[in-house]
Amino acid sequence: MGIKLIVLVVIVLAVIAVAQIMRVYELSSKLKGHREEDVDLKANNLNAGLFLVFLAVFFGSFFWMLAVYGNGLNPPAASEHGQDVDWLFNINWAIVFTVFLSTNFLLFFFAYKYSYNPDRKAFYFPHDNKLEMIWTIIPAAALAVIIILGLMTWNSITGKPSDDAVIVEIYAKQFDFTARYSGDDNKLGYADYKLVNGTNPLGVITEENIETRLAEIDETIENNQTKLDAFHSDTGEVTMSAVTELKLQREIEKMGRIRMRIEKMQRSFTEDSVNIFDYANDDFMTKITLFMVKDQEYQFVFRSQDVIHSAYFPHFRAQMNCVPGMRTTLKFKPIFTTQEMKEMTGNPDFEYILLCNKICGASHYNMNMPVYVGTQEEFDAWVDGENNVTPIIAPATEETTNNSVEEGNEEAGADESESNTDDSENGPEA
Repeated sequence: MGIKLIVLVVIVLAVIAVAQIMRVYELSSKLKGHREEDVDLKANNLNAGLFLVFLAVFFGSFFWMLAVYGNGLNPPAASEHGQDVDWLFNINWAIVFTVFLSTNFLLFFFAYKYSYNPDRKAFYFPHDNKLEMIWTIIPAAALAVIIILGLMTWNSITGKPSDDAVIVEIYAKQFDFTARYSGDDNKLGYADYKLVNGTNPLGVITEENIETRLAEIDETIENNQTKLDAFHSDTGEVTMSAVTELKLQREIEKMGRIRMRIEKMQRSFTEDSVNIFDYANDDFMTKITLFMVKDQEYQFVFRSQDVIHSAYFPHFRAQMNCVPGMRTTLKFKPIFTTQEMKEMTGNPDFEYILLCNKICGASHYNMNMPVYVGTQEEFDAWVDGENNVTPIIAPATEETTNNSVEEGNEEAGADESESNTDDSENGPEA
């Protein structure tokens, strides 16, 4: 406490000393007959020259940082449209640098050139229509070019994919990504959040998944009803609180509503469209690595289970939000394999990556997925490799069967609002 008091006293005394020095300076100026509005030409010319010195240091540091950091932290774009994005960024930077350099040069140079001179009178210049038109039309034209080129690039990224594009789903949830490949038919099976459980984490619609989910819901309702029936023992003694009773009743009602909606969805698949169930037969998923083939176009379909995430591929210059209850899409074609990028960057540890670029919770920083780009032969070997991918339709183990009821209740019933729309979020279309 004593040290803090001494520091405070020193600061106060320093402020008082500075104020007294300024007061003495003002009094001495008055004694010398100097007025406050009088300009010292020597000091004025010195300040004018310092404007040019600052301009040189300012621009020098700018060009030095541009030379050292100008390429940014990312290596060359690794996708076709990524090169277009970089080109568009360069156009924007060219416009920004031109305006930045010209306006700052004029700012400091004019401060030097038109510094105070007692023999020169300022020209009265209140308004000029021609200048107003120039600095209105030129920025508007520059912005129009930026916007038009940006919309063209964006439409290219989010537009209709080519006929040979491979369809891949990126499913986001706190705090990881799951990639689902569309298989040999290149059609993703439909999905619905009401079918999410321990054995069907993506809610993919198949006949087996529907029957499994209905059985789990029936078991949950039956278990909760049994607890309610035992609310009072034979002796009349209360065995649970009224709050717990209310929770059980609401859980039974909610599970009943979910069951009705699943049955309605099941009936909507008529005999003519029974092949809808077949779309998911060859789908497979992975949490380990998103594997892509060089020079193969990919159409990505994004979904989210909980909150808004943002799937960001920094090396491919691609990003798209993952929004609960809807699907978003983008497409790109990788043009460099991982091995080629290692050689280009001189970094043997280089690795493509998929990141979440939206602050989605406490472990947002840990939400990422490795990405590998290779040849078709490497991809086929990777798919056939052990533990790399998991088929969507797989036999349930005893462990997953025991855990599925509890996990399914938490995930499928997470949204208490329960939208009235029957959201089969994901279909086979590109």
